[in-house]
This record gives sequence, C-alpha cells and structure tokens, in this order.
Amino acid sequence: MIGMVTKEQILEALKEVSDPEIGMDVVNLGLIYDIQINGDRVYIKMTMTAPTCPVTPWILAEAQKVIENLEGVEAADIELVWDPPWNPSMMSPEARAELNL
Repeated sequence: MIGMVTKEQILEALKEVSDPEIGMDVVNLGLIYDIQINGDRVYIKMTMTAPTCPVTPWILAEAQKVIENLEGVEAADIELVWDPPWNPSMMSPEARAELNL
C-alpha cells in the first residue's frame, strides 16, 4: 500500500514526545508496548512510569498528535495499559546511561 506509515516512522515521531518530569522521550523510556497499523489507523499500547504520573493526559495527547501528523495516518488510538508494569529495565541502554541507571 503506497503511503502507508511504518512502525519505524511512528517510533521516530514518538521520540518527539518527552516525559517532562524525566526529560526523556517515551520511546527510549520504554513506554511504548505495541504498535499496530491497519491502513490509515494506528493503534498503540503504551504505559507511564507510574500510575500517578500527573502529566499522563498531556503525554497521551502529544503522542496522538505527533502520530496523526504523519503522512498516511488518519487516526491514532492510544490505549493506556499497566500490564506489564513499567520498570527501568525497559529503558533503552542509551536512556539508562543518560540517567545514570
């Protein structure tokens, strides 16, 4: 399908969305659990570092916005999940190094 967005493009776009409390993007934090593409719709399962994260609504809105701005994406549906619970081992090696973990 010509013009269909790829998972790699979605992940690159999501790197623009950072957790403002940590100062790290949601991809390198390991918050993106699953990406499914169905034509021009994108479905994402993601989590937060903690259920009490006060910026959760903002992060979800920003993630949806950057995905829907991609060429070939009509809509993005983001599901917030808590299973499995996030932990620092889910971070990229670069993120763990940057945060001295």
